[in-house]
Amino acid sequence: MPHYISKQGLQKLQDELETLKGTARKEVIARIAAAKELGDLKENAEYAEAKDDQAMLEARISAMESKLKDSLIIEDTIVNDNSFVSVGSTVIVECNGNRCAYTIVGSEEADPIQFRISNESPIGRAFLNRSRGERVNIKVPRGEFEYTIIDIS
Repeated sequence: MPHYISKQGLQKLQDELETLKGTARKEVIARIAAAKELGDLKENAEYAEAKDDQAMLEARISAMESKLKDSLIIEDTIVNDNSFVSVGSTVIVECNGNRCAYTIVGSEEADPIQFRISNESPIGRAFLNRSRGERVNIKVPRGEFEYTIIDIS
């Protein structure tokens, strides 16, 4: 399954991966080396902790590399005349008399506080491929809500 991401999000992910592969790896290797010098590895808490940190770091690097490999840049891959909601769209909706604008983004860039919702979230999935004027019923943990799509950009 592709991971949708903006050019800025892709750059941020690449920068983080570079840091993990460079600085973070060197720090963990140095901690392991220092812990080895403390003696018996069987009862060496510093060594065990550093090895655990190394395993988590390598897992994070592997996951990021996989996401980068499967990433589709939103601006370059999504062609939309704003007649329907897609990843990258900003959708203005009305619910219970209140208007709100959500931007549909990939899961890596989701930030509900900033109204950037993932295309994989219940709300994001419900808005995808919908058009202006459509009413959308969405079930979320707080109950069921009806949204009307006012505009798409």
